[in-house]
Amino acid sequence: MKKIVGFLFLLSTAAFASQQVPDSLKNKWTPSFVAGFGINQIAFSNWVKGGDNSISWTLLGDFHYDYNGDLWTLKNSIKVTYGRSKVGLESYRTTDNDLYIENVLVHNLGWAVSPFVSNSIRTQVARGFDYKQDPAPEISNLFDPGYVTQTIGFTYDKYSNIITRLGIGIQETFTNKFRQYTDPQNSVKTFRLETGIESVTDINYKIDDNIIYTGKFRFFTQFKSLDVWDVRLDNIIAAKITKYISVNFTYLVIYEKVQSPYTQVKEGLQIGIVYNIL
Repeated sequence: MKKIVGFLFLLSTAAFASQQVPDSLKNKWTPSFVAGFGINQIAFSNWVKGGDNSISWTLLGDFHYDYNGDLWTLKNSIKVTYGRSKVGLESYRTTDNDLYIENVLVHNLGWAVSPFVSNSIRTQVARGFDYKQDPAPEISNLFDPGYVTQTIGFTYDKYSNIITRLGIGIQETFTNKFRQYTDPQNSVKTFRLETGIESVTDINYKIDDNIIYTGKFRFFTQFKSLDVWDVRLDNIIAAKITKYISVNFTYLVIYEKVQSPYTQVKEGLQIGIVYNIL
């Protein structure tokens, strides 16, 4: 826990001064939608040095619809990723499978911090499998498990490139078939309710003219076990090569004791097409 508190302190001191919301965006709804597609393919014919045909692809959608008013700020976001790969004669395997929805309503009182309420939804897009076993068993599906969290507290958003909030949260976990996520001991209950403290920090920092770092750090702990934290550290470095082609490096770290006693890590490097629809 001390390490986490220290990390949050270092993070809070790393904010860079930047401008506030431009007057041109005040009292207006601002939509944005970025779609991306990445593919990696290799094929062999009469190749004597070894190797096998392979293909992998990933789809990305990142939608925002925000309102910046004098008294109220409402931020809505939906981020979805889905990817598959195939090597040789094997069947396709899922490599990316994530859906994150977030709504944050902030009341601007002119204080150093502002009160907020939020709602977030975390789940997967489609079926997930454990490919370490053969045959691979299904271990998750859309909203099985699904995590819904409501939080009320205070947010600090005086810098446009770093926003942090802290509050009291209620987290619901829903399952249907895969009840080990809601009832690890007996796999009977399909619903679990937790109350505790949630901290979320969003970072959007321009490293260079064509390189941007985006991070979302989430921490949640139950009141009954303040020494155990759920941790989600989502990091993306995006480098724009041309108007439509970019390179993305993603590094996601998750620790949720109910899911696994071990820290989960997902890393990816992708070159693909990115298009700003809105």
